Amino acid sequence: MITLYGIPNCDTVKKARVWLADQQHEFTFHDFKKQGLDARTVSGWLQTLGWEVLVNKKGTTWRGLPDERKAAVTDAASATALMLEFPSVIKRPVLQGAGEACHVGFSPDAYRQIFTK
Repeated sequence: MITLYGIPNCDTVKKARVWLADQQHEFTFHDFKKQGLDARTVSGWLQTLGWEVLVNKKGTTWRGLPDERKAAVTDAASATALMLEFPSVIKRPVLQGAGEACHVGFSPDAYRQIFTK
């Protein structure tokens, strides 16, 4: 089962959803703002992706955090706590269940490679 994690109004998530549908890949969309996230899910992502990849330091959520809070994100544990508190800080989308690893971000070329393995 393929799950695409993100928020529905994110342009990159929209593109990924359209691509998956156009390629007739069945998937479940998980809106982590409405449906939430748990530590187990984030921990699973961290097994294949570094926390530095998952935390979107270019996004508005990160930029809106106090400098002290940003400085406190120094390892997987502190990054997990931040992602659970502010799911919008996660780089989107996160694709899980396509192959052995999970993937973050979207580009048509990257998804083609993921789904041809």
